[in-house]
Amino acid sequence: MSDDSVDTADVSLREVLDADLEAFLVYEHDPEALRRSRFTPRPRDAFMKHWRTSVLGDETCLVRTVLAGGEVAGSIVSWWEGERRFLGYWLGRPYWGRGIGTRALALFLAAEPTRPLYADPFHANTASVRLLEHHGFQRTGTVRHGDDEHVLLVLGAQSGR
Repeated sequence: MSDDSVDTADVSLREVLDADLEAFLVYEHDPEALRRSRFTPRPRDAFMKHWRTSVLGDETCLVRTVLAGGEVAGSIVSWWEGERRFLGYWLGRPYWGRGIGTRALALFLAAEPTRPLYADPFHANTASVRLLEHHGFQRTGTVRHGDDEHVLLVLGAQSGR
């Protein structure tokens, strides 16, 4: 998408369609997104299996497609990891820096009642850390994923599983 005119009022969430996975795959393989997130992309078959089985196939996940002006802009999901509920999101690069992530996260947080809710972006992904802090997430420390340090953030203090 080259048009930067999408109004944040045109941002919405909907259930994920199987066809959305193709856009998610492209976004996951974007070199700049990978550099910022320190994420290792999955090959296509592994990506599709993960999404269909571990994300869409897990009834405890809350997962939504982010739409901007009717186009698939990314995904946002929450899942259980042990006793903690985590939040993750991924937007395609054409949708960065336009308020779309801010609006999508606000919509998602209104639909996800579980608190506390955790997130752990790569420490140098300052845009993602700022976005989470803007929505009330607070830094509680750091965690390591492989050789990389990630910021551990939490929203709320009430447990609601």
